[in-house]
Amino acid sequence: MALWRGSACAGFLALAVGCVFLLEPELPGTALRSLWSSLRLGPAPVPPGSLSPESRLAAAWDALIVQPARRWRRVAVGVNACVDVVISGVKLLQALGLSPGSGRDHAVLHSRSDLEEAFVHFMGKGAAAERFFSDRETFHDIAQAASEFPGAQHYVGGNAALIGQKFAANPDLKVLLCGPIGPKLHELLDDNVFVPPESLQEEDEFHLILEYLAGEEWGPFKAPQANRFIFSHDLSNGAMNMLEVFVSSLEEFQPDLVVLSGLHMMEGQSKELQRKRLLEQVFPAVASLGLNEQELLFLSQSASGPHASLSSWDGVPDVGMVSDILFWILKEHGRSKSRSSDLTRIHFHTLVYHILATVDGHWANQLAAVAAGARVAGTQACATETIDTNRVSLRAPQEFMTSRLEPGSRIVLNPNKPVVEWHREGVTFHFTPVLVCKDPVRTVGLGDAISAEGLFYSEAYPD
Repeated sequence: MALWRGSACAGFLALAVGCVFLLEPELPGTALRSLWSSLRLGPAPVPPGSLSPESRLAAAWDALIVQPARRWRRVAVGVNACVDVVISGVKLLQALGLSPGSGRDHAVLHSRSDLEEAFVHFMGKGAAAERFFSDRETFHDIAQAASEFPGAQHYVGGNAALIGQKFAANPDLKVLLCGPIGPKLHELLDDNVFVPPESLQEEDEFHLILEYLAGEEWGPFKAPQANRFIFSHDLSNGAMNMLEVFVSSLEEFQPDLVVLSGLHMMEGQSKELQRKRLLEQVFPAVASLGLNEQELLFLSQSASGPHASLSSWDGVPDVGMVSDILFWILKEHGRSKSRSSDLTRIHFHTLVYHILATVDGHWANQLAAVAAGARVAGTQACATETIDTNRVSLRAPQEFMTSRLEPGSRIVLNPNKPVVEWHREGVTFHFTPVLVCKDPVRTVGLGDAISAEGLFYSEAYPD
């Protein structure tokens, strides 16, 4: 779009989390740059002793995470927003009279049977997933039962609203949120979030979040890790109805950073609508992707990329394979002298580790950004202000290869130096493990918190 391209110095997108556009940030002095230059060599040494790997890693993160030299001041976020109804997945499906079958994925859910099959399919893998439920009346009945179920909780939902809430926790930031915002959601939003009148509507959009715990069993299925299955009959967010309102609000608000999310909600829409929204209105301005493991593999499968023959990840995604796909995306679809694409950054996150991959010369403070994203995953899941090392565990691979298609390097994890950096033909990778909460309070929204925190600590160089 002319507005975005004409005034933006950089932009970025996350399929499940959003895309962002940078508009002429203010350049402060060099003091923080000097501090960053000294810290990027690695964290301060931790004296040997009885500290656990988790304690040493958390302390190293704290030393590495510094503010970028140029900070965001005004952030506009859109366009998906809803009310999340969070509930035990197994208990709800049991209450609906369902029992576990063989389990299989469905791109779109059409019935209660489809819901049960898709839920146990992903529960058995411990993988997150989100699906569109096509039947309005059936969804309404399930949603009503879920809302009234003992222990059901209502939260701010939708990637845009969650990211807006996260940014609103910083009092120095002004936050604009555009999306389909009904009365319940408006009541739940932080007072620091401004909603334009055009975004308000009479009814809320509800999403059902079916959570399960690590080790939870249902019939023959046992969850290897805690996660959630999300589904909805959300036509407003699915069609990105607020995209035009969002775009029209940018000129008056004049943000430094624009975050666009909710593209994954379009899976229930026609191919024609998806093509119009993505190819004409979104992708031409994309400079950064935020992806989880399912989205990363889907992109590779869709375009016959590296490791596309995998039907799904078997447990923890292999770091070398992930690295190969990230490199391929940036090399084949990222910015280059011969290509007009703006894509220069990908933030990949899975349960036990994160990777930030960037085209050289476009981003700074990514070491701090990847560490901050991983740190917030541990604090938010455990609902703590800081990492409680008694409640988290280090589950990342103790050693891994940086590539499965090239010789690569073998990396051995060191909790004292938790961010590992490597380079490959003009692309820089930053890897860090995650301290996984042993008994998570709430799993939904972690991806949004991770992406928002990574963006908050990121610095994009002006073009």
